[in-house]
Amino acid sequence: MGFTRTRLFRTFKAALWEDNPISRQILGICSALAVTVQMKTALVMALALTAVLTFSNLIISILRNQIPRNIRMIVELTVIASLVVVADEILKAYLYDISKQLSIFVGLIITNCIIMGRAESFAMANPPPLAVADGLGNGLGYALVLVGVAFLREFLGAGKIFGVSVVPQALYDAGFMNMGLMTLAPGAFIVIGLLVWIQGGMPEEED
Repeated sequence: MGFTRTRLFRTFKAALWEDNPISRQILGICSALAVTVQMKTALVMALALTAVLTFSNLIISILRNQIPRNIRMIVELTVIASLVVVADEILKAYLYDISKQLSIFVGLIITNCIIMGRAESFAMANPPPLAVADGLGNGLGYALVLVGVAFLREFLGAGKIFGVSVVPQALYDAGFMNMGLMTLAPGAFIVIGLLVWIQGGMPEEED
């Protein structure tokens, strides 16, 4: 085999945290702003993107030696778009209310630079197991940040988690107020900026 379990783990780990697509590469910011007002929409969006990213990496890696270089991006987009259509139909069938809340953002996974970037830079150059590790790592890395941002925004902005109130009424009676800023796009910018700053200040691990 041209790779080892250690290499698979390192590929996954690097994508998950050390080279996180949002906090390190600053990609996928639009969806991080749009769908993180509530935990449930962020979680569903994160799972949908992770599935599309992982399977698109797998399929493109399997086909990489048969794809002509001059039309590779067209093929990549076709694979990604097909998977997004499947994901969208599954959401409409089983999570219709959340699907309506996500609206066009599921369809816009097709244009998400994380997916296209991993297909072009990694899946086209590596065997399927490594491509899956990279796709899963990047997807879960994206999910980690997305759900983290949504947790802070929903908790601080509405006093809720997954739509359930967690702040006691006694605190509101005593004068506690939700942070309305967190329900707006600037609130997401602030949280993401803090995550980038915190991760950037952490020492990098040595091999």
